[in-house]
Formats: sequence, C-alpha cells, structure tokens
Amino acid sequence: MPPTRVTAAALVFAAGAFTGTWLLDTGARAPAPPPQPSPSEAFASHGALTPRHRESLVRPLPPATPVRLRIPQIRVDAPLLGLRLLPDGSLATPPVNDRRIAGWYEAGTKPGAIGTAVVAGHVDTPDGPAVFYNLGALKKGDSVEVLRVDGRTAVFTIDAIEVYSRADFPSRKVYGASGRPELRLITCGGGFSEEQHAYLGNVVVYAHLARVAGREGARG
Repeated sequence: MPPTRVTAAALVFAAGAFTGTWLLDTGARAPAPPPQPSPSEAFASHGALTPRHRESLVRPLPPATPVRLRIPQIRVDAPLLGLRLLPDGSLATPPVNDRRIAGWYEAGTKPGAIGTAVVAGHVDTPDGPAVFYNLGALKKGDSVEVLRVDGRTAVFTIDAIEVYSRADFPSRKVYGASGRPELRLITCGGGFSEEQHAYLGNVVVYAHLARVAGREGARG
C-alpha cells in the first residue's frame, strides 16, 4: 500500500491514540478545575444510541463545511478551524493563542451529513480557560448548533457525556461509523496530575442530528 494512503481503520486508531494524549502540555492553568460530567449523564448501557423516533427521522444534510459552533447552555460561540492529521498520524490541535477557536476533523464527516463528525477544543491554555472549559457541565438533551457554509444550521441533541482515562479510551465507540448524522465533542478532562503536569483523560459529548435550521444557499 502506498505510504500516503490511510485506511479507515488506521484513521480510527490514529484519532483514538491522539485523543488519549492530546493537549497534555497545556496544563491546568485555569483558576479552578473544569467541571466534569456526573455519572448520570453517561449512557445507561453500552448499547446503541436511542433517539426518540421523531428525531431519528431527520433527513441528513449533504456535506458542507462547518464554520461556527454554538452551545447555548455553556455560552460557546466559536469559529471552527479545519484540523488535519500530522505526519505521525495524530490530529493537529487548534492554536493555543486563541482560546475561542474549536477545530473539526476535515478529512472526516462534515457535521449534519451521515456519519460521525468530530470537533475538538482546548479545555484551557496558558492564558486560562478555553472554548471547551465547561463541556463537562452539559446535560443530556442540551443542544449543539453547527453553522455551515451552505447557510444551514445542524442542530444536534446530546445523548450522553462520558469521561475516559487515557488507558481506556474507547476509540471504536467514539469514532465508529454511523448510519445517521452524529457529532462528537472532545476535550481534556478526567482529573489532572500535578506530577505528570497532564490531564488524565478526555471528556466526550455524544450527540445526534435533531433538526435543521436556515436555508440552503445562504451565506453569512
């Protein structure tokens, strides 16, 4: 196989390896630890996601580049930057010089289209709390809005928020293929080690497309 070709399985592995270790050099420089989700916000079981029937019938959108992320419950309104894999197979991170920016994996699914779209953001930077500092405060049923270049807004409903240690990050569960539009939001969490000067794991938000707002062809 040519060295430039990356299989789907390799991408899942690379992304999983990345999310278990990413942003570890950032450090807990925020004035207080970021909120962590309670066990009640996790999936009730290890089974498939189960949206309400009426929400499962939402028509998927055609692929279009996402430009902005809004999470009203935690007052996030952030521009989205495309992220690529680095030469070592890990995912690049959003720049640390702008705490407001989140990044999406641009070689993967575009939010709103069929599949699993991935958005990553820093929990903190050397300057303090960052865009996903309060991600662990979200609840099941909260909304995540992704504004797209085609003028449509893909509105996702949160199914669960879970915390994983670096050693037990479930790559297939987080990044596995889906037959419907889904979204993952990922940041550091799971406690902080002063000895290692690193977060111990990741917070992952699982969501599915619940409705679509706006109109095709609009530009903002």
